[in-house]
Amino acid sequence: MDDNVARSIRDKVCVVGVGESEYGRHGSITSPEFQLALEAILAACNDAGLDPKRLDGFASYANDRNDAIRTATALGVDRLSFNNMFWGGGGGGVAGAVANGAAAIVAGYADYVVAYRALAQGQYRRFGQAEITGRVGGQDMWRLTSGLLTPSQLFALPIRRYMHEYGVTSEQLGRIAVASYKHAQHNPRAVMNGKPITIEDHQNSRIIADPLRLYDCCQETDGAAAVILTTPERARDLQRPLVYLSGAAQGSGFREGAMSENRPDYSTAAFSDVAQRLYKSAGIGPEEIDVAQLYENFTGLVLMSIEDFGLAGRGEAGRWVEDGRIEHKVVADPGAPHAGELPINTSGGNLAEAYTHGFELMVEATRQLNGTATLPVEGARTSLLVSGPGVAPASALILHN
Repeated sequence: MDDNVARSIRDKVCVVGVGESEYGRHGSITSPEFQLALEAILAACNDAGLDPKRLDGFASYANDRNDAIRTATALGVDRLSFNNMFWGGGGGGVAGAVANGAAAIVAGYADYVVAYRALAQGQYRRFGQAEITGRVGGQDMWRLTSGLLTPSQLFALPIRRYMHEYGVTSEQLGRIAVASYKHAQHNPRAVMNGKPITIEDHQNSRIIADPLRLYDCCQETDGAAAVILTTPERARDLQRPLVYLSGAAQGSGFREGAMSENRPDYSTAAFSDVAQRLYKSAGIGPEEIDVAQLYENFTGLVLMSIEDFGLAGRGEAGRWVEDGRIEHKVVADPGAPHAGELPINTSGGNLAEAYTHGFELMVEATRQLNGTATLPVEGARTSLLVSGPGVAPASALILHN
């Protein structure tokens, strides 16, 4: 057996339940963030048909405030065997938290791990607003003193460089947003359900940080999401069809974490190394992906992610997303030459479903394969999850049914 396969998590862990709290605009949900976390975890246990007391592992990322021991105690867990936090800011740890939980199961540290993220920006601080303090360190010494106070300002720079290098247009960025909003109209959980947009709406929306317009930016919402992991043997006793983890990768390549605007591959999403290792661990290539959930902090970074993961050639993603290729067949123009070829962000994603720091994308990646998606991709067997473009460390997963 190939050593990489023997040491991988391929087909050794299943996602057996998914759950969410209510989603709402920042400040619209009055329940405490901790309660939102518990609601999502309990919903995932209910989805799996698992007594929450049997959970013995907890994994999260981005300094989630709802630590494992407090959460386990509130759930009445019999024994806490594993707790883990994926280092790094932003949404780079969505897939990483799941993968860390999967590693714990393969290593025998825990039997049932819940990976989760709870975020109540209305109760703490909004990610889209500047946080000015009296003293800064690390990379913020360069960013803040240069006027890069918010994520939109920071990521506008590589996106503009990318657009300059490859002739990508604002309308092509808008195709990402329009597709996500179309998909959200079929998802009753989505914050933007009932609020579709057109490419004209995108082009007429206000500039947030040139070239990023309002609809190029993710939402600022409150909510929580969770998934339950266990072995295939234990999964067979539960109520959902088996969804396996095919492969996982996390981290960064050479100087991809040099965020002070001097990383070598500046006009990419910094996934080149992670993508290569992901496909190798899963034993498949990009041509075998049926549906993808690509973290949209900003639309330009989705285009870069498409290229980093080999779904389109370098510099070709702008044209690649045209003609309905990334839209579900139900919402795409049936006359478009590539309608529905590779749907992405089929629940609405960060742009139109909710922004639970990207974890709702993990929920949707699973639902597409276990038959519970609100907009299912017919015949989908593999699902790609990409977490945190433009940040390091980042992570990604491939799942299959």
